[in-house]
This record gives sequence, C-alpha cells and structure tokens, in this order.
Amino acid sequence: MNPVDEFHKLASLFPDSQPLVQNVEYIPASTTPEPYKGLLVHDLHMTVTMETFHRSPVDVKVIDRRLDGDLYNRKILLTKHGTDTVVQFGLVQFDFQYVTEAVRREILEEQIPLGRVLINHNVLRQVDLNAILRITAGPGLAEYLQMPEGGVTYGRVATIFCNQKPAIDLLEISAPLETEGR
Repeated sequence: MNPVDEFHKLASLFPDSQPLVQNVEYIPASTTPEPYKGLLVHDLHMTVTMETFHRSPVDVKVIDRRLDGDLYNRKILLTKHGTDTVVQFGLVQFDFQYVTEAVRREILEEQIPLGRVLINHNVLRQVDLNAILRITAGPGLAEYLQMPEGGVTYGRVATIFCNQKPAIDLLEISAPLETEGR
C-alpha cells in the first residue's frame, strides 16, 4: 500500500469545492515529532487516545455520510465533549458485513464515536497502523481543524479488523498541537 495513494482514496470519498490539503507526505513513524508520535503511532483506537490526551471525552460530529448497502462512508470531526474545540478530522470507510446489526444501527445513529461503539459492543478488533502522514492544510482542512491554511499537522491511515476481517479504513488527522523543540 502506498500511504499517499491511500490518503487520496479516502479523501476522494467526499470531494470538496476547496482542496483538503496542499501537500501530504509519508514519514517514518520513528521520525514523527512529539506529541504527535504518542498520539498517532500505536495500534489503539483514536477515540480512546484522543480522550486520554485531551483529558476529555470526545463527541462526534458527522459532516457528511453515504450508505450504499453494507458500505458506509463518513466524514467526521471529533470535539472535546460539550465544546466546539476540534481535536480530530476523520474519513471512514466501513464495511458493515463484519459487524452485528446492533453495531451497524448504533453507528448509523451517529451519536457516539466509532471506536467507542466497537468497544461498547465488545467487537473483537485489531487496529493496524498503516502509515503516518505529514499534512500541509489546504483551505478545506484548515477550516475543519480551525488552523491556518498552509499550517502543518500529522495524521495516520489505519485499518481496523473486526472479528478478524478488514472492516474499516480510516484517515485520522490531529488538530495542530505544540511540538517539542518549538
């Protein structure tokens, strides 16, 4: 898998009138600056990681969605609970054939972050980190993450296996954070 191609595949699920990014590049996980390294370089759910890092539960805001049979795509923001403070932008492609009807129904309700739904339903899951990306925001991402256009942040592409099947492809981009050495 080419990580930049995977990024563009997921970004193309929801074409915007303004470019999402100016540039995206794959970087080795070992060169990811802190605190992004701790936030992104792991095989855990980003929901839990974001909640721990930001010391707050997170809420999901679905910006756009598409359902075609068992294939569900959505564009989301995670915000600190009860606020408009965005902590993550995400694109998700979920194949519902690998989960129960109850999981599908709760995800389609769009009230709880995906990771929390899978945890709450005790779905056997494994998160495979595919790549870390250094991202220069275009006007679309800048608006979503409340950051300057041309600003840099980091994200990841990952696959979640549900019941040992590759059910979910993800693009998860952190809101900008202060990095060490600044």
